[in-house]
Amino acid sequence: MKFDDYSISPLIKEQLNALGYKKPTDIQFKTISHILNGEDVMAVAQTGTGKTAAFVIPVLHKLIVSKSKIKGVNCLVMVPTRELASQITEVFNTIGKTSKLKILGIFGGTEQAKQINALKKGVDILVATPGRMFDLISQGYIDVTQLKTLILDEADLMLDLGFHKDIVDILKKIPKNRQTLFFTATISKKIKSLAYDVVKNAIRIQVSPKNPVAKNVNHAVAFIKMDDKRFFLENILKEYEELKFIIFARTKVRVERIVAAMDRVMLKSEALHGGVDQSERFAILERFKNGENRVLVTTDLAARGIDIPTVEYVINYDLPNDPENYVHRCGRTGRGNNKGQAISFCSEEERGLLQVIEDYTGESIAHYEIEKDEYLEILRDSEDGSYDWKKLIQESNVEDGKEDVW
Repeated sequence: MKFDDYSISPLIKEQLNALGYKKPTDIQFKTISHILNGEDVMAVAQTGTGKTAAFVIPVLHKLIVSKSKIKGVNCLVMVPTRELASQITEVFNTIGKTSKLKILGIFGGTEQAKQINALKKGVDILVATPGRMFDLISQGYIDVTQLKTLILDEADLMLDLGFHKDIVDILKKIPKNRQTLFFTATISKKIKSLAYDVVKNAIRIQVSPKNPVAKNVNHAVAFIKMDDKRFFLENILKEYEELKFIIFARTKVRVERIVAAMDRVMLKSEALHGGVDQSERFAILERFKNGENRVLVTTDLAARGIDIPTVEYVINYDLPNDPENYVHRCGRTGRGNNKGQAISFCSEEERGLLQVIEDYTGESIAHYEIEKDEYLEILRDSEDGSYDWKKLIQESNVEDGKEDVW
């Protein structure tokens, strides 16, 4: 089935064609018709499978053809993070470019004044994080009393971040007679409990194979000493200098150290983490998206909510503590129908984390074998003068009973 076969507005079809989108992904194929029919939907699908467009397309259509005009917000999309709010707003604006619908994303970390001015002019679709949304509701700038559609996206992360009460609170303010769309990447008892509170007689759709890592992503693990990881990152970035990378580290301090290490070997990268000002975070993402910078080093802040189809490579510089984040990190590449690569640097100290990840995915992760000579050559070829790699190689050779002088 193609998008042209759907009974959706020609304005949407024309824009999808202009964007090069011909056929729906699995999750889009299974959800769009139900949403168009006005049914509640609970959808479970991996990151990178096209969940956002699965609700954007039918919601835009319903608003374009609707003849009823209401005061206040017509569709509310609640999301857990600012980056995700920005991303979804952009998708609505892109696919609905010629629709004349008023679409607004609101979130903290930015000035309220512009958001308030936009709200005063009227908004059809509001994409919001809970904190800023409730702040503006309490000030009387947001009216959700006649809401027609409620969408909860990345519901599992919303629960993880402690937004359960916010979800319950918004349910008290909106009409009971509404359409509710519930999207989540993972399913658990907590998620099921929340879903039953939110949706009514929902169509349940699940697109999740046995291994939760997207099938478009070829992922593997390489065993590398903790202190050597920077040299192997340097090696990969120089070998594939035309590709776009997202590098994941465990903490913002680690992120900054990686950026500094790459800077020493003349490799440009940018740091993205919670300590960076919100406006600069958006600017960094924009530079990464348009190719001004091809290497983004980040924490799990960016494990969700970044949909950049041209990311060819993900590197887990540090393994995550939460195995779900391994899946979400890998999902930053291989978006839609594209293919992607992901490799994890695993030190001896991280083998326990690797086991937890393999237990979660249900499969052993392929090992990228590095021969000792290759390992030593990568250390030797590094341009980083801050580390005594010669001594390290000599010590390694002594361990093997060899004598080698550099």
